[in-house]
Amino acid sequence: MSRPCVWIDLEKIEHNARNIVGLCAEHGIAVTGVTKGVCGHPDVARAMLRGGVTSIGESRMENVARLRSAGIAGPFMLLRVPPLSRVGEVVEAVELSVNSELAVLAALSDAARRTGRLHPVIVMLDLGDLREGVWPSELPAFAREVAKLEGLRLAGLGANLTCYGGVIPTERNMAQLVQLAEQVEAELGTRLAWLSGGNSSALPMIAAGRMPARVNHVRIGEAILLGRETIERSPWPGTCQDAFLLEAEVIERKRKPSLPLGERTRDAFARTPASVDRGVVVRALLDLGREDVDVEGLAPQDSRLRVLGASSDYLILDVTAAGELVQVGDRLLFSLGYGALLAAMDSEYVEKRIRDADAVGTG
Repeated sequence: MSRPCVWIDLEKIEHNARNIVGLCAEHGIAVTGVTKGVCGHPDVARAMLRGGVTSIGESRMENVARLRSAGIAGPFMLLRVPPLSRVGEVVEAVELSVNSELAVLAALSDAARRTGRLHPVIVMLDLGDLREGVWPSELPAFAREVAKLEGLRLAGLGANLTCYGGVIPTERNMAQLVQLAEQVEAELGTRLAWLSGGNSSALPMIAAGRMPARVNHVRIGEAILLGRETIERSPWPGTCQDAFLLEAEVIERKRKPSLPLGERTRDAFARTPASVDRGVVVRALLDLGREDVDVEGLAPQDSRLRVLGASSDYLILDVTAAGELVQVGDRLLFSLGYGALLAAMDSEYVEKRIRDADAVGTG
């Protein structure tokens, strides 16, 4: 092995999925396992399905194609509002999609009718996070138009929170989701199958028994992959936080000053590096950089090591406290935040390997 590597523990992913699916099932809530954070890795999707998720959620059609090519039958839920230019692919590739634009829904209707399909859709509402979604006051008229479209079935309503504006799920905004659903049902004379109440940030509310009973679906990625809820980023009880570990090789180890010398400007990424004068320290360069990973989302497994920063090609550590234990050629392990995981899994320069108990770590 020569490249940086993400080690994947499928048993821990399955364990995390089973833990969260069990909790949600106690409250009548189905779980879609979200694989976009691992770029649709088929083995991860299989682990989620073994753990009990009812479907796989993806935001990229390319990932759906990868999963289907690997023999995963789904069902699949498209989590990103479809581009108008790709509605034909959406109707053919996924069993359910989220939507917020009438022009796209009309095109989905045409594509479904041409292929003799009935395509279920969830209309997304914007409950204040200001990402995708129909504004609540516009929903009644919007739903009436959707109901007219042949080839589509209005399967439910959904909301996404925390991802952009940082708005957390509360009893108030989840009650608003339920009230809007009841309003649509009364007007259309139908019963919506799904109220999709959010993502990993909804788990604390579910566990506390405060989620309204009508909310019966969530889309969970980070809590299954990394064992964390996404409000406080705290470890979720009973889950593993080390299902993914990043390994990279030390390619330089030298004693150098802790402060740069000479007149300074911004770095290659237009940032002003923060430096603290700690005298002469031992600095290690690793074969990993910002081209491969979100450096701010990395944490060394060895608490004696400290990330100083990175360029496009190098991750730079202060390894002084480790003494002589870190040498050129050693491979060091890091835990990953969600952004770091997403970037590393997307990088063609980072290998992805399935991990067993004896496979990882030279420290």
